[in-house]
Amino acid sequence: MNATLFQRILLPGFILQSVLIGGGYATGRELVEFFLSSGPLGGLLGILVATGVFSLISMLTFELARMTRSYSYRSFFNQLLGRGWFLYELAYFALGILVLAVIGSAAGQVVADHLQISSTSGTVVLMVAICVLVAWGTKLIEKVLAGWSFLLYATYAAFVYLYLSEQGDALGDKLFGGEVTGDWLVNAIKYVGYNVAALPLILFCVRHMASRQDAIRAGMLAGPLAMLPALVFYLAMVSGSAEVAQAAVPSDFMIGQLDAPWLQAIFYVVLFGTFVETGSAFIHAMNERIAEVYQERQRVMPKGLRPLIAALALVLSIYLAQVVGLVGLIGGGYGTLTWLFVALFVLPLLSYGSYRIFIKPLQATGGQPASG
Repeated sequence: MNATLFQRILLPGFILQSVLIGGGYATGRELVEFFLSSGPLGGLLGILVATGVFSLISMLTFELARMTRSYSYRSFFNQLLGRGWFLYELAYFALGILVLAVIGSAAGQVVADHLQISSTSGTVVLMVAICVLVAWGTKLIEKVLAGWSFLLYATYAAFVYLYLSEQGDALGDKLFGGEVTGDWLVNAIKYVGYNVAALPLILFCVRHMASRQDAIRAGMLAGPLAMLPALVFYLAMVSGSAEVAQAAVPSDFMIGQLDAPWLQAIFYVVLFGTFVETGSAFIHAMNERIAEVYQERQRVMPKGLRPLIAALALVLSIYLAQVVGLVGLIGGGYGTLTWLFVALFVLPLLSYGSYRIFIKPLQATGGQPASG
């Protein structure tokens, strides 16, 4: 059955955005740490650079996966790193637990602030929702992640519009009037370094791609589709007060400044949903990795094993969230893992991966491009 244009070109970008947002910018704390800390204009430049780098890496990742039929992160890194593929798996497991801890901590913080109940209760509810979604497998997850993206775009658009209407009078002065610190480019690369680890999680989308043109077009659009909500959210943050940068969950602080109870209710539902979809994507990739082993042994992964794997990962992440806290997880954990993913994924993809994509096919066909 032929895939639709949406499945081949647009779906990967929407799902990448769904995976990124929970650990990448839904709380706003990540934008403070990696972009706003470089000054308003420096942060804007950093977001633009990060978007371009995401597109470049997405194009190469999608095409290498398409050419080699590598639709899980294990098979993909077998192609890219050979016997060293397991190093990515170790780093991915650490990142997965960290991201789950971040979204669990954020969910608990929001629930504690607005419902006056234990933050642990909010974290546990989030984790149960993730387990339920993960138990249903790839098809439902693909539909939920893509569909939630449209709701997210609409909600963030309304939120940013209202916030800028009230707070954005001096946006231009704040954006272009401050200093650009020298670390804006490094911070942008660091942001990409840990977030790019999400790309191998969405390789199941590559099954829909029929040609190199599909992979290149999907990759080019993946960066803007994934980072557009971050950009408009960032502009709203710049227009706000200095208290925004000090808040543990800036998005929560900002929505509280608006006199729009209806939007607040929708926003919290959408925010909680983004945490669910991000957590589901990370655990789904773990399950697909295990399912691949069962397939190699000509067996079917027991359906009950999926929620069990989810539960084990989530219990560990809940413990980490309670012990370290949101600010510490983002400020310390992400920075530590960034350069590891640059070394294990970005540099090999830009070098050996590019050779496999562009040079090796020409050698194999006597100087003529390989067929799609």
